Amino acid sequence: MPDRRQPDSSTDDNPFAAPPEGRPDEPWQPRGVTGAGGPGGPGQDPSPEGPARWDPTDPLQRRARYAVFAGMWGFFFGFFGIPSVGLLLGALALYWGVSALRAGVDNLGPAARPQRTAAISGLVTATLALLLAASSYAVQLAYKDFYVCRDDALTRTAELKCNTLLPDNPIGKILKVRQ
Repeated sequence: MPDRRQPDSSTDDNPFAAPPEGRPDEPWQPRGVTGAGGPGGPGQDPSPEGPARWDPTDPLQRRARYAVFAGMWGFFFGFFGIPSVGLLLGALALYWGVSALRAGVDNLGPAARPQRTAAISGLVTATLALLLAASSYAVQLAYKDFYVCRDDALTRTAELKCNTLLPDNPIGKILKVRQ
């Protein structure tokens, strides 16, 4: 088997390698603290307003992500007919989105662009979820007599007679009990 080539010590970037001949040992430090290319190490953007990294301990990033996910799921629950869960998730998404925007996402400058986008997306989806939940409750309140009649009907013919309580409009045609 041929001998393996040894890497040139001037280009070796192994943090665990022994120091070159003639240099004393130095205590280990993470690459973000020291490096040849600036604060981020070689090849990294040395500007403090570089791209923001995902940090699960940062409350601003967490709130922005929570706003997106809660708003999205609130919209889905509202759309598929579970308005109480949609209302809860929409309210939470609205709270998290507003708190992420107010708590300093704007103070970070261009580095916070993904978090700002996530917070605004969370606000949009939260608003949609709240509108779906509110419209569902409004329809149930406006056509309460129909829903009570339909739920109390013991036979199919009694359930069909509840259609007389609906108005002749598109919503009434959607809610109408089919034969």
